[in-house]
Amino acid sequence: MNIDQIQLVRQPLLLAPMEDVSDSPFRQICKRMGADIVYTEFISSEALIRDSDIAMHKMQFEEIERPFGIQIFGGCEEAMEGATKVARANNPDLIDINFGCPVYKIVKKGAGSACLKDLDMMERMAGTVVDAAGDVPVTVKTRLGWDDNTIRIREVALMLQNLGVKALTVHARTRCQKYKGDARWEYLKMLKETPGLHMPVIGNGDVTTPEMAKKMFDETGVDGVMIGRGAIGNPWIFRNARHFLETGELLPEPTLQERLEVCAEQLRISVAHHGERYGVIIMKKHYGQYLKGIRNGKKLRAAIMEENEMLPILDLLLNFKEEEFFALA
Repeated sequence: MNIDQIQLVRQPLLLAPMEDVSDSPFRQICKRMGADIVYTEFISSEALIRDSDIAMHKMQFEEIERPFGIQIFGGCEEAMEGATKVARANNPDLIDINFGCPVYKIVKKGAGSACLKDLDMMERMAGTVVDAAGDVPVTVKTRLGWDDNTIRIREVALMLQNLGVKALTVHARTRCQKYKGDARWEYLKMLKETPGLHMPVIGNGDVTTPEMAKKMFDETGVDGVMIGRGAIGNPWIFRNARHFLETGELLPEPTLQERLEVCAEQLRISVAHHGERYGVIIMKKHYGQYLKGIRNGKKLRAAIMEENEMLPILDLLLNFKEEEFFALA
């Protein structure tokens, strides 16, 4: 699969942009584990044109992350144009438009999945970004529609392709579904069968295991699979899914030691990237999944959550023994 001039493996696996999750430290870990493309958290176009320190920090990345995309959102064409130029200056491989976020505070500003209620606005917004991006490929992430009565994903895809968008990721739920119910993969299959549609289609929704990644490829024919929540605390999903796609065999799950060491490594990178205070805070979103299923894992997580500095947390992680921790807690 290719996105413009970016050459990827057959059936690539992508890390989804997730607010307060897919920062550079987590992207680096997922990239090492085999993610083919990683994206920033979504970044406000208004914040970018105002030179917000937080927005600028979100765009920072390391070369190991390439190919790497910056995702932007907004409800104003002028702001999206300016934000695209700021993002382009940061030298990403891709610029992605978020037309799918279902969160109320985003939607009420006319951004994210609100554009699914106004396809003329979506067309103007996407065209503005494509023009401002120049030679940087533009991709889009969206949902099936606002609700069941507004599912026009085929029309959306052809419109975006005609504007020069180079790939489309579809979370196979409507905005009204948010994250509830099953993702409706049948629409991904329908999209891939759309006459005249030739840009890559990337499927997203409910892929939490290597088996589910293969199932999405097999059942829908999508060109790539994007993994979101299934990667939190589980970056091995990219390595394991790639192996399963290529061999049909499942790799063993990571050992306890590997889970703790990778968690500790992400913490180190997080502190180096964000500074100790915020680097420790943002990692708190990841411990629950890293420690899921471990005997006394809940006690370990509770002990970690009480710490505000890196070294005591590293000590807890790297000296943890399932059978002994009860004596320390």
